[in-house]
Amino acid sequence: MAEHGPDLVKLDQVSVQFNRQPALQNINLHLHDNCITTLIGPNGAGKTTLVRVILGLIKPSSGNVWQKPQLKIGYMPQKLHIDRTLPLSVERFLSIPKRVDQSLMLKALEDVGAAYLLKHSIHNLSGGETQRVLLARALLRDPELLVLDEPVQGVDINGQLELYRLISDIRKQRQCGVLMISHDLHLVMASTDHVVCLNHHICCSGHPEHVSNDPSFLELFGPAQASALALYNHHHGHKHDVHGDIIVDHPQPDECSGSGHHCG
Repeated sequence: MAEHGPDLVKLDQVSVQFNRQPALQNINLHLHDNCITTLIGPNGAGKTTLVRVILGLIKPSSGNVWQKPQLKIGYMPQKLHIDRTLPLSVERFLSIPKRVDQSLMLKALEDVGAAYLLKHSIHNLSGGETQRVLLARALLRDPELLVLDEPVQGVDINGQLELYRLISDIRKQRQCGVLMISHDLHLVMASTDHVVCLNHHICCSGHPEHVSNDPSFLELFGPAQASALALYNHHHGHKHDVHGDIIVDHPQPDECSGSGHHCG
């Protein structure tokens, strides 16, 4: 089995309080390159706060955050709010806040299957096209870690499947780490290596199948959701049983197993 890549970000006993109310409690988390980690949890569970801590936008009330030196992070926000009276092409949008060479823009758009949108108005894009442009913008920094906040927001079911496949392909091509926030549990479980279930603290983490059968997950999301997520198609050349253990048919290389706090 292949080892996971080196650490990109480590959180050690991180807690955050707002007005003396705990938003995060004793979070231990490792993010690695060449590994997709998905953060799930109910509304108000602290997912956005955790992402802001990882991005360095919030300082923890206690605990330690470590980043790989000079770590390059590409961030894809959940929503795009642009005044419709402002004429703005995709090309101009990708060059904000600083001018970007057009060849780099085209390369990023090509990587997400959207090179044809370069001269289009940002206001006339479909939901799927908008998400691809946002993803292209995150790729412009040639990131070692992609942080994607609800990357399939406002996209129909077929478009969601395409975007998750695209994110998986980008990870493989670039060998970068990916952290996703998602509410689309059924779809995202088939597109991730490692799941972290958050409700102010980490309730459970590990293989998607392991998490979907964990008592904490069952309590948080209910047995119907867990039943729907128990089996899924895993695209790493192997299968798991419902406990997250690998079913051995023919030995094949494994990319990322994701037990404990780690992938690998």
